Amino acid sequence: MSMVHVAPEVHLVLDPMSSLLAAERDDVIQYSMDPIVERIDDLDKIADDLVNSLAPDRPLLSSFPGRENTSYSAGIYSNLFYGVIVGLVFSGILAIVIYMLSMTGGL
Repeated sequence: MSMVHVAPEVHLVLDPMSSLLAAERDDVIQYSMDPIVERIDDLDKIADDLVNSLAPDRPLLSSFPGRENTSYSAGIYSNLFYGVIVGLVFSGILAIVIYMLSMTGGL
């Protein structure tokens, strides 16, 4: 945030952001907020990336272009894999139970 010295001999300054013309005073300290605004913009990008990570079809901040649906397809394949494993384990236990019942004559 910089001030433009309109008339240095009469101590007039102009704020370009608000177009305010005022007298320059020695008892007022003014700090530049530009580094803080840049850091807030970086944090805003990170927060948007965190929200985008909740949806599988949104691009992530550090990913390459064209990989928007990677999380979606990875979720389908991993759920398919775990579904097959759980189904095989359940079928194996059911087959063992049926075999044991047929051996004892209970079925």
